[in-house]
Amino acid sequence: MLYILIYTDNTQKKRGKEGRKLEMIKADQLSVKLESFSLKDISFVLPTGYITGLIGCNGAGKTSLLNTILGIHKPQKGILQLFGETYESSEKKIRQETGWVLGADLFCAKLTLEENASLYGSLYDRYDGTVFARYCELFSLNGRSRLGKLSKGEYLKFQLAFALAHDPKLLILDEPMANFDPEFRKQFLKIITGFVEDGAHSCLIASHLLKELERVADYVMMLQNGRLLFMEEWERLTEQYRLLGGEDYLIRKLPKDKVISVEKGEYGTKALVQHTAYSAYDAGLAVRIPTLEEIMYFISRKGDGTC
Repeated sequence: MLYILIYTDNTQKKRGKEGRKLEMIKADQLSVKLESFSLKDISFVLPTGYITGLIGCNGAGKTSLLNTILGIHKPQKGILQLFGETYESSEKKIRQETGWVLGADLFCAKLTLEENASLYGSLYDRYDGTVFARYCELFSLNGRSRLGKLSKGEYLKFQLAFALAHDPKLLILDEPMANFDPEFRKQFLKIITGFVEDGAHSCLIASHLLKELERVADYVMMLQNGRLLFMEEWERLTEQYRLLGGEDYLIRKLPKDKVISVEKGEYGTKALVQHTAYSAYDAGLAVRIPTLEEIMYFISRKGDGTC
């Protein structure tokens, strides 16, 4: 699978106009049928120069979507473009420009970090062993250690070091932060923020650690049961929703068309509602901007998904 992710056709010719400014990823009515799961009619544009957080409950389809973007799964319907190209026309270009950190064991466990990086780095035009060594030092990784001896968190750090060392335009990251200690998470978030700050790079990161994600995400995509519920700027989400809390009878008086979902508790009732600048609420209700975790939780309750 690693070979497929890196490079599967060395005869591809460059297409399109050089220097043309393109969206990093464009999906139009994308559908993918897997053995026990399907992605259905997914459309979005991931713009250049931003970090996009991919969220959803377990089984929502986050990894399936990332694997489709990486060319591991083939769509049965719709269009998928990266850098304005398709895998059918420009697979080499796409793989050269895409870096990834995944949960799967894709490298050779018997080789050292340096040997793995040298072997697979030879498949990338811009791979730089000096950059890889610098990131290993920054991440407290011993390049002469065998890959199979690493902890899960160290293995993900190695993948990140390798990805950055071949100078991609796009980073695809699948749940990396859960295996990082809190101190390295801060360093990791700083690295990906720096990665996109020149406006020429983008990052798509799936994560359940939503508190950390809302610190860096410019856009948020939410999946549920294989469908894309929304892709929106994080700041717009904080403008569009409010979390209300109070006595149940006050919550029940809210306009039904504005209520996303309701949760009754022992000490009161909460509701996520659509909000505008003209919204007015009863003085007996506590009103605040919801966190990303609360937005995902209450939206998932509206459908048949549970987190």
